[in-house]
Amino acid sequence: MKNYTITVNGTVYDVTVEEGGAGSAPVRAAAPKAAPAAPAPAAAAPAPAGDAGSIEVSASVPGKVFKVEASVGQAVKSGDPIIILEAMKMEIPVVAPEDGTVASIDVSVGDAVESGDVLATLN
Repeated sequence: MKNYTITVNGTVYDVTVEEGGAGSAPVRAAAPKAAPAAPAPAAAAPAPAGDAGSIEVSASVPGKVFKVEASVGQAVKSGDPIIILEAMKMEIPVVAPEDGTVASIDVSVGDAVESGDVLATLN
């Protein structure tokens, strides 16, 4: 018998699999147990309050910053790509929600981000 701990949608299960000869092996799953607390992500250095814009550009999915398309001071139109995230081996553009000027870029290439994290701000 082999014991495994499997996490499905944040719920942790202890699973026991009996090794058998021919056919499928029976599987026994225990009741879910509490998931271990995830370590808190390291906080990025906040931008000075005077430099931050009023329009936040947030990550729509968790992933890694693959490319920074815009630079501070650049004028962007609604839908222009600002950051490219890599998630599940796909490149996902994070676009400007409205016309404006990039006030700050709050991430660097290679940074891990979670859904909802602020990546940049616009004025």
